[in-house]
Amino acid sequence: MASSDLEQLCSHINEKIGNIKRMLSLRNCGQEPTLKTTLDKIGDEIIVVNELLNKLELEIQYQEQTNHSLKELCASLEEDYKDVEHLKENIPPHLPQVTVTQNFVNVPDVDPGEPVKVEEPAPTKKQPKEQRSIKEMSFITSDEFNGIPAYMKSRLTYCQINDVIKEINKAIVSKYKILYQPKKSMSSVARNLYHRFIDEETKDTKGHYFIVEADIKEFTTLKADKRFHVILNILRHCRRLSEVRGGGLTRYVIT
Repeated sequence: MASSDLEQLCSHINEKIGNIKRMLSLRNCGQEPTLKTTLDKIGDEIIVVNELLNKLELEIQYQEQTNHSLKELCASLEEDYKDVEHLKENIPPHLPQVTVTQNFVNVPDVDPGEPVKVEEPAPTKKQPKEQRSIKEMSFITSDEFNGIPAYMKSRLTYCQINDVIKEINKAIVSKYKILYQPKKSMSSVARNLYHRFIDEETKDTKGHYFIVEADIKEFTTLKADKRFHVILNILRHCRRLSEVRGGGLTRYVIT
């Protein structure tokens, strides 16, 4: 056996012997009355420290879970922010613009000692004759658009469909303004259109708003082509209109 190995073995044996001596010394200390009280206090403090360590471990686990939840919430908020920015930059052109006006009234300083002059209200103007409302087709929502079968909408976009609805509404309003116009104030062109509108009505369209392809050509720039009829099919699917046929004419009734 080499001398270096013998020295390591001796060192290891001496270390073990030293550990045994310390253990015997500590055991003897526990039997001495003066040291037993101190050792009991140390034992109690060790128990308290152990409980604190357990609480600290639970708190660390809770904080880790909270941190994980906050990271998920932060990621969700970032996605929502991106969606809002996308919506802000891609607002459909057919939506009405909202304008907010504020009326400010200047109130002069009034002396409490002076009598207040009461101004008589100005005579009210005669209210104009109430205009008849015209029913228009409501626009397609994004949820409805997403629910349209892919084979039906093909490459059509959400805005393209609503642009056609906007033009159809233009034709409806133009047609029924003529129908509601007093006959005495009609031009010859409007009178001819009026008679055509009356001739196109049937018992099935009574009480309903409808148009025909001739109205689309008359009041809009739309073409009654294949794409137009595909969109009409989508509007029937979304229950925006129905068809009434008869006399070689197709009437598109607003539902």
